[in-house]
Amino acid sequence: MSINILHKKLINKKTTISVTESCTGGLLSTKLTKLSGSSKYFKMGLITYSNKAKINILNVNKKLIDKYGAVSQECCKSMVENLSKLSKSKINVSITGVAGPKGGTKNKPIGLVFIGIKRGNRIFIIKNQFGKKKRSTIQNNTVKKCINLLIKII
Repeated sequence: MSINILHKKLINKKTTISVTESCTGGLLSTKLTKLSGSSKYFKMGLITYSNKAKINILNVNKKLIDKYGAVSQECCKSMVENLSKLSKSKINVSITGVAGPKGGTKNKPIGLVFIGIKRGNRIFIIKNQFGKKKRSTIQNNTVKKCINLLIKII
């Protein structure tokens, strides 16, 4: 399983990781901490589900959310940058999206998820369209995608 590969890489590279999740509601944090020894690399996991949490905890600018929305490349980037300042981890991850089954729009359909990864000074924002599937499928696909991206980046 790929979480085992990521677990070994994080330990072997002595790399720390922190995450802030919205539409996955802590699922990535759960996967990252389920294996013994995860305390060697996992620093923090935040579930910033509401816009208020993104603004108050992560210091995402309210004007940015008003202009682009919480499900946007801009918000995802701000989330990961500000998490990096809070956590001081070597790798930081942000997730924001529409898991459904309600809440999608023409411009932001169900299954649209942004994943942000910051490693050092490099930031990657990956736009994903997982399609109009079950909520749990979108959440699980997002976490799998994150884990596979992290394996490649580390």
